[in-house]
Formats: sequence, structure tokens, C-alpha cells
Amino acid sequence: MNIVYLITGSGGSFYCGNCYRDMLFLRSIRKVPGITAKAIPLYLPPDKSNTDSGFDDHVFFGAISMYLREKVSIFKNMPSFFDKFFDFAPFLKLAARQAGATRTEGLEELTLNMIEGDNAFQPAEVKRLVKYLTENNKPDIIHLSNALILGLARQLKKRMDIKVVCSLLNEDDWIEDMAEPFRSKAWELIGREAEYVDRFVTPSRYYRDLFIQKTGLDAKKIDIVPLGFDPEEYNLTRSETRPPAVGYFCRVNAHNGFDKLVDAFIDLKKRNIIPDLTLNVCGGYTGDDKPFVSEQIKKIREYGFKKSIRIYPEFQGNKKAEFFNDVDVISVPVRKYDGYGLYILEANSAGVPVVQPSTGAFPEIINMTGGGIIYQPDTVEALAENLAGILNDEILRDALGKAGYEGVRYKLSLALMSDGLKQLYETTVAGK
Repeated sequence: MNIVYLITGSGGSFYCGNCYRDMLFLRSIRKVPGITAKAIPLYLPPDKSNTDSGFDDHVFFGAISMYLREKVSIFKNMPSFFDKFFDFAPFLKLAARQAGATRTEGLEELTLNMIEGDNAFQPAEVKRLVKYLTENNKPDIIHLSNALILGLARQLKKRMDIKVVCSLLNEDDWIEDMAEPFRSKAWELIGREAEYVDRFVTPSRYYRDLFIQKTGLDAKKIDIVPLGFDPEEYNLTRSETRPPAVGYFCRVNAHNGFDKLVDAFIDLKKRNIIPDLTLNVCGGYTGDDKPFVSEQIKKIREYGFKKSIRIYPEFQGNKKAEFFNDVDVISVPVRKYDGYGLYILEANSAGVPVVQPSTGAFPEIINMTGGGIIYQPDTVEALAENLAGILNDEILRDALGKAGYEGVRYKLSLALMSDGLKQLYETTVAGK
């Protein structure tokens, strides 16, 4: 069985949970006997950690050329060789760092065009993609990374004899940021275009139910395959003399509640509940996020705690391991409800417990791993108290850390995820 993943990238400028999920899918399914798989990036190239994981060198529907065709009239009918120029990887990565392609403002029409399958949007690029897929070991299954590119299902099925699977996770983050009438239209189009997808897959019951509510999709068409994660082997030893630390591991922005964690941290420092407490931050950000990040750092400095914050510039490989080695607990107190929270698995697999609000899929996932605390109400005060509780209770902290590690290892491993994906693909090919 040959599977091709069409994956929308972030360009590698920040920790992208959905991008990492796609990489985990690819990494795990390539280990299954009888299955070959590769990934083709759309919009932006993958981050450097994915370059040796079966990702293709070609980028289709490059973010810069797509934007120019949509927004600048003189570029609407530009020759295809200009696409190749604008899709040069360094240009695309620069675009990702400067933002633009990773936020909704000004991209509403473009979003609807990629969801809608009957408008032949970017026909030359669709033709180029079909030609490439056909000439390079034609796939049995095309796996779309999210419902925001759902229009490709109809376009590809018109031209190829294939099955289509589509992942569902956190599309609402993008769509709910869109102004009306674009927001309602996006959900409506997804519900309509769903008929061209053979199966959908999502990692949580929470997100399945949310998607059904938003689109009217038939629940029987959605499979739940929890994301899996295997602990990475690092040769690092946790220091017994380092100061206690709260960690934040995600893209640093308001949507993910970084300012809420900063306020809770400042509260704990002002009350000196945990002497020498530090705030360690890892996950990166875009140009759009810089003013917000600067504002939070300024706030910490104004309270006199500038020496108590540490920002990790890298969020991959050994640098990521160093970060997890330096923290006692992780919290990402998101404002937008998360459909999974892969950072929970990342922390738990490193033996680090989490403290999360009782929102979205967090209760469901933490119940599976056993590696954390969920709190309500979702306030800064409740967050601060729960962080204080776990930081001041070494026995509880160690127990949750161990439970989380074991929970990921035995309940949410890559092997279990690949078994679920394999069954999904076999069912899809069989037409059941």
C-alpha cells in the first residue's frame, strides 16, 4: 500500500503541534511492513527536523505565489516559472518567520478557495501535483493534513483513482479567527466537501464531537486514533541543584495563554511561595507574535524578575531535551480549546507532569496519561494555586511524572498509533 501525505507546513519558525503530528504519522507508518509512505509539503517547507523523515523536496501551492495570485492583480496569471522562483525554500521560510502565512487576516478568501473543490482554484498547480503524484509511484491513499485543504479531495479524485483520508484537528483555531460571513461559509463548505473524503481521522472524542457540531458530518465517517509518542533517548542528567522551574512549551502567543502563565508566575514570585522559581520558555514565535512576547517580558522585568526567566531559542532535538531537563512542571493555559495537546505527551514522555485548564481535550488526554492536574475555573488564580501545589509537593510531582511517562509508553505509543492508522487505511482501501 502506498500512501502520500499532503501536509501544510509552518516553515519551522515555531512549535506546531499539527506539523509534528503529521511527522509522527509518517514516521510511524513507514515502519509498518507492506506500507510505503512519503510526505509532500504544501504552502511552506517542513522544519529541519523533518528533512530526513520521508518529506519530499518539492513544495506545492507555495505560500508566497498563492498570496500574490490572490492579492495582487498583476500576478493572477503569472507564468508558472515565477511560482518556482517565489517557492524557493529560503524565501518561504523567511515568509513564515515574518508571519502572514500563519494567521487568518487577509487570507479569508484564499482559505475558502482551498476548502471549496469546484472552483478549480490554481488549476495549473493542481495539474502539476497530479502529474507528480502519477509519475512518482502513484498512491493508493492521499492523506490530507487538515480540512482547510479539503478542496483538493474533489480535484484529485476527478483526475486520479485514489482514496482520500483527511485529518481533523484544530481547524477551528483558524476558522474562528475569520470574520463573518467567511467563518460560517468555511464550516458550510467543509460539510459539503466532506462527501469527497472516504474517511476522516481525529485524535480525540472532544474534537470529533466539535467537528460534527460545526459541520453536520456523519460520526460514522470519523475514526478516532489517539496520537502516539515514544520517549526520545537523551543522555542528560537532571541537576539536583538547579532552581525550581515552571515550563511553557508551545508557540509563544496569546492564543496559547502565555500571558496567563506569566501572570501566574508573577503572582507566585511576589508571594515568594517557591523561592528562586524560574519561568522557562520554549516553542518559538512568528513576527506577528513579537510585540506580544516583548510585552510579557517587559511585564516580568517591571516586577523585578528579569533574571528569573529563561527563553530557549530552539525547540528541537537536544535543545528540547535540555529544556525538559530544566523544568519541574509544564503548563500551556490555552485560550482556544485544544483538540489534543501534543505538548502534554512531549512533557509526560520526559517524565514532566503538566498543569492544564479543564478545557477542550485536556481532561480526556490527561486521564489517559495520568501525568498531570486539570483545574477549574480557568483563571490565573487557579493556575497559580495548582502550580504552587505541585511544586511544593515532591512526592505528588514525582508520582505524576512517573505516571505520565508510563501512560505515554503503554497507552499512547507510536506503535499503537501506527496500528490504528494501518487499520484505518486498510478499511479505506477495502471501501468499508
